[in-house]
Amino acid sequence: SQQADLYQKTAMPIVDSVLDGFNGTIFAYGQTGTGKTFSMEGVNEPPELRGIIPRAFTQIFDRISSRAGDSTEFLVRASYLEIYNEEVRDLLARNALNKLELKEDPSTG
Repeated sequence: SQQADLYQKTAMPIVDSVLDGFNGTIFAYGQTGTGKTFSMEGVNEPPELRGIIPRAFTQIFDRISSRAGDSTEFLVRASYLEIYNEEVRDLLARNALNKLELKEDPSTG
């Protein structure tokens, strides 16, 4: 499917790097109505239409399951931010309508 192809070509290498200990960011940018939300979220059914986010979580937790042991611990952190009209929101927060404060240093940007 197109969603699977998109994931394998763009996001999978980033998630692989994250699983190797690096930071990773997947950023969807474009005009309103161009499919950013569909690319990132998709729909749950049918599975072929799942987007980058659910596929990334599947990849992450499959890797954790394959490496899990009695003495192994994993910490998974994720952010899902929306930047719209220069306002930033954390879409995973309890109240996703709360704006995050955007800080800027006049000398360094």
